[in-house]
Amino acid sequence: MKKPNIKTDLPGPKARELLARDALVVSPSYPRDYPFVMSHGKGAEVWDVDGNRFLDFAAGIAVCSTGHSHPAVVQAIKDAADRFLHISSDYWHEGQIRLAERLNELSPMEEPVMSFFAQSGTESVEAALKLARYTTGRGRFIGFLGGFHGRTMGSLSFTSSKYTQQKGFFPSMPGVTHVPYPNNYRPLFAGADQGHAVLRYIEDVLFASNVPASEVAAILIEPIQGEGGYLVPPDGFLQGLRELCDRHGILLIFDEVQTGVGRTGKMFAAQHWDVAPDIMTLAKGLGSGLPIGMVVAKRSIMQKWTRGAHGNTFGGNPLCCAAALATIDVIEREYCANAAKVGDYFIRRLRELASRSAFIGQVRGKGLMIGMELVTDQTSKQPAKKFCDALITRAYHNGLILLSCGASTVRFMPPLVIDESDVDEAITLLERSLLEVLEVLEREPIR
Repeated sequence: MKKPNIKTDLPGPKARELLARDALVVSPSYPRDYPFVMSHGKGAEVWDVDGNRFLDFAAGIAVCSTGHSHPAVVQAIKDAADRFLHISSDYWHEGQIRLAERLNELSPMEEPVMSFFAQSGTESVEAALKLARYTTGRGRFIGFLGGFHGRTMGSLSFTSSKYTQQKGFFPSMPGVTHVPYPNNYRPLFAGADQGHAVLRYIEDVLFASNVPASEVAAILIEPIQGEGGYLVPPDGFLQGLRELCDRHGILLIFDEVQTGVGRTGKMFAAQHWDVAPDIMTLAKGLGSGLPIGMVVAKRSIMQKWTRGAHGNTFGGNPLCCAAALATIDVIEREYCANAAKVGDYFIRRLRELASRSAFIGQVRGKGLMIGMELVTDQTSKQPAKKFCDALITRAYHNGLILLSCGASTVRFMPPLVIDESDVDEAITLLERSLLEVLEVLEREPIR
């Protein structure tokens, strides 16, 4: 098993110097958790500027899907850069056309699709919202509490995973109504099936008393909720949401920015439940680290956009398209199946760990999108936020890069290239970190 190689105090001297320079010139708005200053990476390993080696199970927030600097992706970028760097969306190039063709081949829509090109997840969501309004003539939307869809003003209207994302920016785009995301571990409604309860709430309460269904353009949802806690919806929920949308002429938008392109062990998370959205947004892992986003919609919908209805400058950038094409090829050929296989092993190992810890409330996920929710005790299930934050920081000091989500969930989103030995190393570092945090907090209440 590969061993961590932490050579200095963290942060080390070179990192401290860069952090001091950063504080003078870079926006303080970035929500950074601990002082990791990267030098380089390969696969699932990263090194900081002081030569300390870490196992990266955050992957740039699920972006480095093929690992750091995958040779096929790097070569595709180099080849594209030798030809040209930019042409703008006013013209055509084969890489952009081929990438749209690949999404048409792979999409879960069950009918031909067309694509709009962007640079990020939030821009993809903005375009999807505009498309829904434009083609339906309706102005309202429904989103889900706990969702994260971006930070620009339209997508921010849906984002509700933390109040700090909204604080100071009111008013955002009007017309968005939020409903609970079904969570059987933390039920808000009566009954064992929270998915069915949420559907009844939308149909029998919301549409009956507050929001005219005939004015709703679309429902926007993450097939597996990301920032809200890596929540896997109950079976039948997404199918029921599809049926509800069809009854009322509402478009169904799946935000697959974090879940898409092999992350969950299928090319798209929607395919776990055989549900076809009308519109789908992609970004993050699509470009293996290069900034690219896409809106993929049924051709019958997107072809209603007229010339000039929407556009941008950098959409379809040739380097980003080349990276995405190479990424899709290697994920389809190898890493999607690997995510499913290694993800199953990882979940088993985490559940074994949970059986020895009273503070691990639930392990959930699909593929290599896995959440481990921490609680103060198994009875009250009170979120153990202080414990979660301390664990993330302690893992960093032990050589494991992690991030949290939800109230107190550790999320694991490693590159899709990892193998079982990487999981074993991560579990060793995680368990060591858990024990060290417990030693520090044993005289303090876990909150």
